[in-house]
Amino acid sequence: MTSVATDVKTRVSRVLVVGAGFAGLNVARGLGGVAGFEVVVLDRRNYHLFQPLLYQVAMAGLSPAEIAAPIRALLSRYDNVRVVQGRVDGLHLAQHAVSGDFGRFEYDYLVLATGAEHAYFGHNAWEAYAPGLKTIEQAIEIRRRVLSAYELAERAVDADTRRPLLTFVIVGGGPTGVELAGAIGEMSRFTLAKDFRNIDPKLTRIILIEAGPRILPSFSLELASRATRDLETLGVQVWTDSQVTDIDVSGVQVGGERILANTVLWAAGVKASQLGTQLGVALDPQGRVLVRDDLSVPEHPEVFVLGDLARVHGPNGPLPGVAPVAMQQGRYLARMLRREQQPQTKAREPFHYLDKGQMATIGRRRAIVEVGRMRVTGFLAWIIWLFVHLYYLSGFRNRLLVLIQWAWSYMTFARGARLIVEKEWRLHVPEIAPAGKILPRSVSEGPRADPEQAE
Repeated sequence: MTSVATDVKTRVSRVLVVGAGFAGLNVARGLGGVAGFEVVVLDRRNYHLFQPLLYQVAMAGLSPAEIAAPIRALLSRYDNVRVVQGRVDGLHLAQHAVSGDFGRFEYDYLVLATGAEHAYFGHNAWEAYAPGLKTIEQAIEIRRRVLSAYELAERAVDADTRRPLLTFVIVGGGPTGVELAGAIGEMSRFTLAKDFRNIDPKLTRIILIEAGPRILPSFSLELASRATRDLETLGVQVWTDSQVTDIDVSGVQVGGERILANTVLWAAGVKASQLGTQLGVALDPQGRVLVRDDLSVPEHPEVFVLGDLARVHGPNGPLPGVAPVAMQQGRYLARMLRREQQPQTKAREPFHYLDKGQMATIGRRRAIVEVGRMRVTGFLAWIIWLFVHLYYLSGFRNRLLVLIQWAWSYMTFARGARLIVEKEWRLHVPEIAPAGKILPRSVSEGPRADPEQAE
């Protein structure tokens, strides 16, 4: 075990928290208002995002503001906590400092909790055609592509043009992929069915592609099979043992089979934030930092790595990159640092994760919950899923708004955020696109006729 002594009588310890996700936010809250600590929270965005509900923004069920809250508002009651918006570019461990567009900050303790991003397994060019779902910007782009597909299909003059527009492919059969597929199936059959005149949204083709032998591999076989059946009732085709070999503007190649689809969504893999590469320590194949049992970096007991950026061993292998793990790590680290501020130097206790189970929703009245040997499906699991997510959502206002929105959607099958929001804000920029195509666009790059021209 490693021990670090701090004399609170002569100095105040500065804790620099990089990343205000579930881990970083819980560290800041745990040290907020505690004498002997000055906490600086650095994040490139000014809000904390509740990622488990991000797919509902992508599927027009919720608005972004309902699942995000300003970091300053969440930490404003702590006088010893300072929030700085900025991007960290350099780690200077020998000097106990970090640098970025905000300047330079020195620290006594450094907490890195910058999360993960999507991995395309060496095919980064696929991102233009198959966006992932980790940020609000990506969720809004997915919503734009999905809703635009129906609008283009409505005005299509022949079946050959309409068919790929009404075909949606989701790559990856984990919880995110399953929730996206179920949401598209539910929206097409219950929400959009009465809104169009020239097309029948209920004929939407939805394909969920998984390279492994089954979807939801972290769940029991029984629950994964139940989820598969629930997806099929919503019109989702589940393809397992299917490897995607190419993605382009026209669709997806799966082995020797070609799927023509204008909308492809990526939920197949993640990799850790690039910040971990600057630590100069061992990383796993996903780029996660191999931390010690107290979450510190080898040879640097004052530097900690939490959340999706850390590889932490549990009783059944590495801990998954999910919100409960990050939250428990943040609370653990705050407690440990408070103990180290006591006059007596104490050995650090290792982090132990309490597994509270896992859950996934497939759609209205359909979900699966697994806690140890307890397995719940159907309506009861869906109610449990609702209340757990409401409980952990930041801010009373957001909880109330989401509850009202869910209640309204349940009674009416309506979705209140069906807005197609373009990225381009300028009024006088011409755009040329092939008829019937939905092309990715970027404010920084400007409009383009074909994504391949930007590669």
